[in-house]
Amino acid sequence: MNVEVWTVGRLLTWTTQWLAGKGSESARLDAEVLLAHVRACPRIALYTAFDEPVDDAGRARFRDLVKRRGEGEPVAYLVGSKEFFSLPLAVSAAVLVPRPETEGLVVRAIDLCKSLVAPRIADVGTGSGAIVVALAKHLPKARFLATDISPEALAVARGNAARHGLTERIEFACCDLLATAAGAGPFDCIVSNPPYVREDEFDSLPRDVRLHEPRSALVAGPRGVEVVERLVETASTRLVPGGWLLMEIGPSTAVAAEEAVRRQGGFLPAATLSDMAGLPRIVQARRG
Repeated sequence: MNVEVWTVGRLLTWTTQWLAGKGSESARLDAEVLLAHVRACPRIALYTAFDEPVDDAGRARFRDLVKRRGEGEPVAYLVGSKEFFSLPLAVSAAVLVPRPETEGLVVRAIDLCKSLVAPRIADVGTGSGAIVVALAKHLPKARFLATDISPEALAVARGNAARHGLTERIEFACCDLLATAAGAGPFDCIVSNPPYVREDEFDSLPRDVRLHEPRSALVAGPRGVEVVERLVETASTRLVPGGWLLMEIGPSTAVAAEEAVRRQGGFLPAATLSDMAGLPRIVQARRG
């Protein structure tokens, strides 16, 4: 009997179709990332191995990951990592999956701080540490404070800092916003990707986000700007004159976030920056 062999190419084709049927908008990419993880190889290496058979053990591991992906579990959690700003980062269910939109925040902070002699920067709500690690890699003379209210998230962030040899320049603190001795500053720049989802928006989030990513890192409250408002008030006394506050926000909360900056005395509002899709994404404020 001629039994068709499960090769790399056949597995990818079948899995792509199956995941697409489960609603994945990146079915082919999902399949490739999961199979590359199982085979412990770069994703690009799959393209030169299309005709290679996958053994029973490998297919069993792959089948389990694909099943979980079909149930909505994020690929980054399944493989334990996500690339951000061209840096590999460990992730877990304790942190949000780093997203491309947040890279714009990193780019802006680098532009503002690259000419400073020894900038002091705070990353509030660091999560996986994606922002602070990317900044530390590109601003070698800067020193950083990274805070988060979640001890589990801070453990992930510390691990990522260690992975990239940055622990000597990043201080980590488990606290609310900047409620730690080091948080007194002053800072040249404060960056944050705070919770900014309104409670009535949560049920409309993509299934993998809604069911698997930490709700506390997503939802701010009924208005979506409860954390932003507290951060604006705190940052107003922790920045050097001329220092910058940069906050990632969602399009639905952009206007309310801008109003929070205007209400706070001492800030000079700056234009909100848009992401690649043209949506308002980074609210800026400069201390007068």
